[in-house]
Amino acid sequence: MRISRRAEYALRALLLIARDQEEKIHQIQELSERGNIPVKFLEQILLHLRNEGLLSSKRGVGGGYSLRKRPSDIAVLDIVELLDGPIAPLPCALERSADPCGCPDPLHCPLRPLMQQTREMIRDLFSSKTLQDLLDESRGEHALAFEI
Repeated sequence: MRISRRAEYALRALLLIARDQEEKIHQIQELSERGNIPVKFLEQILLHLRNEGLLSSKRGVGGGYSLRKRPSDIAVLDIVELLDGPIAPLPCALERSADPCGCPDPLHCPLRPLMQQTREMIRDLFSSKTLQDLLDESRGEHALAFEI
């Protein structure tokens, strides 16, 4: 299972926004440069995130984007599923899949239980991590320190 570039870029952009002061407005060009994200792609992603209620936008000179929620209230799972849809290593791992199981005997698929477990483990991990958690971990706040 791979997370799309779109979801990766959304996470990167949101982390850049979350890293700064709450009231700061972030321009697309600045986020593009700092996050190494193509501008046109970023414009589409930020518009989608705004339409879904994660970002606020301001038009005109000094305009740009800011978070609508606190970083501690935005789970990684929400962002990934918002952009990529439900997480599933195989379509049959979803509770209700639009795609049929590709097994010769779908009723006794030997892969489905493993793929469902994998899906749940990934969902649990992604839902337990917020943007704030990722920022804290990247700053070393959860790193172990040893003194000699």
